[in-house]
Amino acid sequence: MSKKRISIKKLARVEVTTRFIQWVNKALYLCLAVAFGLLIAATAAPQKKEYEKLQAQLRTAQERERETLARKDHQRIELQALREDTAYLEVQARDRLNFYREGERVLRFESDR
Repeated sequence: MSKKRISIKKLARVEVTTRFIQWVNKALYLCLAVAFGLLIAATAAPQKKEYEKLQAQLRTAQERERETLARKDHQRIELQALREDTAYLEVQARDRLNFYREGERVLRFESDR
């Protein structure tokens, strides 16, 4: 068998075709990578919205917890004062029964409760 010789023109054409195919492959890989990235971003968006919604609910629950603990602490202090502080007990009783001593000036403030 004799070896076939390839002409320079055919060799140049093969090289050009090979480079073109390599370029097309790179472009396709790039498009595939971009499409994959967009797919990941599209699936992450609803999860991010759900995460933000849950974070807002958590902040609301934490605020309610702080308010409840503050109210509990206030009531604990008031109960302790009612049990141990006779002056505080007298002031509370006089306020509820609307009693005051002669010559005493009583100022009443409306509460927003």
